[in-house]
Amino acid sequence: MDTAPGWLVIRDGKLVDGTGKGAVDRATVVVREGKIVFAGSSAAVPASLGVPADACTIDANACTIMPGLVEAHFHPTYFNVAALEDLDVKYPVEYVTLLAAANAKLALECGYTAARSGGSLFNIDFWLKKAIESGVMPGPRLATSGREICGAAGLMDWNPEFRKIGMEGLVLLVNGPDEARAAVRKLVKDGVEWVKTYPTGDAAAPDANDHHTLCMTFEEMAAVVRTAHNHGLKVTGHCRATEGIKNAVRAGYDAVEHGTFLDDEAVEMMLARKVPMVPALYFEKMSIERGPEYGMSQKVIDGHQETLDGGKASALRYMRAGGPVALGGDYGFAWNPHGDYAKEISFFVNDVGFTPMEALVSATRIGAEIMGRQSEIGTVEVGKLADLLVVHGDVLADVSLLEDRGHFEAVIQGGWIRSGRLTRPAASCLAMP
Repeated sequence: MDTAPGWLVIRDGKLVDGTGKGAVDRATVVVREGKIVFAGSSAAVPASLGVPADACTIDANACTIMPGLVEAHFHPTYFNVAALEDLDVKYPVEYVTLLAAANAKLALECGYTAARSGGSLFNIDFWLKKAIESGVMPGPRLATSGREICGAAGLMDWNPEFRKIGMEGLVLLVNGPDEARAAVRKLVKDGVEWVKTYPTGDAAAPDANDHHTLCMTFEEMAAVVRTAHNHGLKVTGHCRATEGIKNAVRAGYDAVEHGTFLDDEAVEMMLARKVPMVPALYFEKMSIERGPEYGMSQKVIDGHQETLDGGKASALRYMRAGGPVALGGDYGFAWNPHGDYAKEISFFVNDVGFTPMEALVSATRIGAEIMGRQSEIGTVEVGKLADLLVVHGDVLADVSLLEDRGHFEAVIQGGWIRSGRLTRPAASCLAMP
């Protein structure tokens, strides 16, 4: 992915830099060749920078300048999913690829300049990343995951045995450590960066694999980690049940998705290694509120309510204890569609108890850290890539501004203005052609 040539000056806005430090009023960010060379008070811009008089300039008065958002649990191939089976047999792979491209473009337009895949049908996210980085199509900077791994008869093994079609397109099903190692080796060949597993079940499968059920053995999980780490891949897992979370930490997982039911021991274990967690809770709220219109049973809805209550308490507790919590969710379900990503941020402020600053740090800096790209993105600091948002209004006073693309003056990626009001009249000197 190339960076924009020349200079870009974003002046006189309110700077929320993503580090957690207090906002700077009347701040300016100066970008040269796609990288930040100054970020701070407008009165302190050094003349030694040599900003030319004809530099492309954005007047950010009455705007917030902040880092581009990071969607830390992105499913690019999910589209209008109303039942688990929709994830792998609803559409042919050719159509799913087109849908994934549309979802990636939408994510960027929603201010998400980077995203970490939480699993993808076939290996679409890998090729999606290649297309984005090659400039073939717009989208967030991606960390890929590809197909997922689950124990046989676990949460993701829903196709009946008599159909004999397996789950190879979405999930690699394993029985024992040897098959777990073999599954990881397939993903190594696919070129992904993260191995996504399913150590536990979910409220969506209340009869055999609910949110307190284990879906992989510790031996399988440990085999996944050893093999993945040997090849330089990281490992994460869908972890709701308390023992599943502990198994993931014991096995050496690099992150935990959800982390729903933490107890004292689990918190201590995760803090000892600073294991990042991505709670993904807005999905639970939407499942409860909109589930009935999609035929969701009361048993499933009750499970989502328990998951929501436990997840809120665990996320707040872990963050306040100093644990890294990133934001992202299971968008792409019929009741939780792509494009609603920033509702996760508002939810964590209004329902979970994060302060606006804490939520914004989770949605920017910590997401970049989980992606392993904290030296490049996630905060507005000198030397980093100019992945930025210019949002009309005060985001710290009202984080819901991020839910509406109409508030975006500019979505900037590598110094290029990719989306926002400034691209519509094609008036910006750094708008993409």
